[in-house]
Amino acid sequence: MEDQRPGWDEYFMSIASVVSTRSTCLRRKVGAVIVRDRQIVSTGYNGAPKGIPHCSVTGCLREKLEVPSGEKHEICRGSHAEVNSIAQAAAMGSSTAGSVIYCTHEPCSFCTKAIINAGIRRIVFVNPYPDAISGLLREEADIEETRLPGIGPVSLNER
Repeated sequence: MEDQRPGWDEYFMSIASVVSTRSTCLRRKVGAVIVRDRQIVSTGYNGAPKGIPHCSVTGCLREKLEVPSGEKHEICRGSHAEVNSIAQAAAMGSSTAGSVIYCTHEPCSFCTKAIINAGIRRIVFVNPYPDAISGLLREEADIEETRLPGIGPVSLNER
């Protein structure tokens, strides 16, 4: 009987998909999982910082102003999944150097800069994100990237 287990990328991406269900963003639910040596270092999802009301409570300023996807991140009260997973690793004293980050969505340029500075060497994502600068930054930093087809027990959402 042939082994039906998922590959490592599919396994960790399905965990990122489940993590995204904790998101409180009204526009897009994103999950991220940082993995080193096939062990989970940390997870993160997009939402307001600790102790601050979530967008699901306050509403979304970007939505109200009809800001297109990939623009004016600075007016969003939420923090992206990738940054939250890096911050969680730092808060727990876990190194991210040489790790892989699995993201339900392609990281934006702000997250890409944090990923580079955190020493993460590979990005695996499913859904593309409209931010051309992020791809250029990854290329310049020699970050390996892999785009997977939509997978996982929880649907990978995009709005």
